[in-house]
Amino acid sequence: MQLNGFDYQRVQVSDGVHLSVAAAGSGDPVVLLHGFPQTHLMWRHVAADLATDHTVLVPDLRGYGDSDKPEDTGETYSKRTMAADVVALARAFGFEKFALAGHDRGALVAIRAGLDHPDAITHLASLDVLPTLDMWDVMHGASAAVGFHLYLMAQPPGLAERMIGAVPDEFFGHFLDAWIQHPDAIPADVRAEYLRASREAVPSIVADYRATATIDITHDTADREAGNRLRMPVTVLQQDWGAALGYDATALWRRWAENLDHRTVSCGHFMAEEGPAEVIKALRDLLAR
Repeated sequence: MQLNGFDYQRVQVSDGVHLSVAAAGSGDPVVLLHGFPQTHLMWRHVAADLATDHTVLVPDLRGYGDSDKPEDTGETYSKRTMAADVVALARAFGFEKFALAGHDRGALVAIRAGLDHPDAITHLASLDVLPTLDMWDVMHGASAAVGFHLYLMAQPPGLAERMIGAVPDEFFGHFLDAWIQHPDAIPADVRAEYLRASREAVPSIVADYRATATIDITHDTADREAGNRLRMPVTVLQQDWGAALGYDATALWRRWAENLDHRTVSCGHFMAEEGPAEVIKALRDLLAR
């Protein structure tokens, strides 16, 4: 499946790694990064709107969709490596500076891009995640059962890959069902594409999550100890997870971003598909800051 009106390319972003990217529009650039267990297709409504007056780049992250899935060597799927992919992708299109929005896993990549490449990221949006250190800090007790997959995929290589690979459609389909308030927002053909893409990427998806329990913690801890923060305007869209898990999401985010607009959405986790008008407004508000 493809985004209507977008041209598709495979762009080399590092030695031996190419990303599949959909591109359309003209004007100031915006890059949109998808989450789990999805592909770039999750942005189909938002990307079409933004492309009316922006250049919009919508890649599959490394390890996902139709992008390359290199074997993990420890830092292959660190958010630092994946963020460098995104900067290289934008430069391949001629952009040294660009706005960046990410959902879920893509939001973690966007946050790392903002910390590592502050001169390249003009505006940053994060959809429905906490920064890595805060995510692990708030996950505790029975209420953290919603994040069981985080702990499963944090295990050493082998077990999680075999378990998930035995029933991939059931595993990935569970999240598409459990995290959505409006199931019609993900049509059957799009759901089938998400399942196909995830089924074919089990080792790299697990490696992405494993990195968030290992090397990503190291990188984020170093930034926190050094006092590094996101310097660009930041918009955060989240469900009200804080009420269930007992934390103040805005306060946690302010430790990372001073110029912050934090909003709670009325839909489920897959907000770019469930509430595209709300997401579009938030992103356009951000781009105007």
